[in-house]
Amino acid sequence: MMQMTTIQALADPTRLRIVEVLRGGDLAVNAIVDLMDIHQSGVSRHLRILHQAGFVKVRSEGPRRLYSLRPEPFRELDDWVGQYRRFWEARLDSLGEALERRKKARGTRPEEKTR
Repeated sequence: MMQMTTIQALADPTRLRIVEVLRGGDLAVNAIVDLMDIHQSGVSRHLRILHQAGFVKVRSEGPRRLYSLRPEPFRELDDWVGQYRRFWEARLDSLGEALERRKKARGTRPEEKTR
């Protein structure tokens, strides 16, 4: 079951932007700040929330702390969304089949053939 905190962590536009920035690879806080429109303290706060939700990991490299994305929560999110995707695809496939049957049934009416 998808944790609500997972969805809430990505619901914030700033955190979603940080995730997008980190798709390019590991970055230090200052590099992320340079790419964002908020102060370092705000970026650090959002990184802490993303870290607590499991979306980012941090490693030390000398005096720098590098942040990177973790794949596991994204897989979990994809699995969760996939359940709904499969549900709606099945429904839409059924609708498509019903429309096709209806179209074929209309095409075989004698009154339509004489027009």
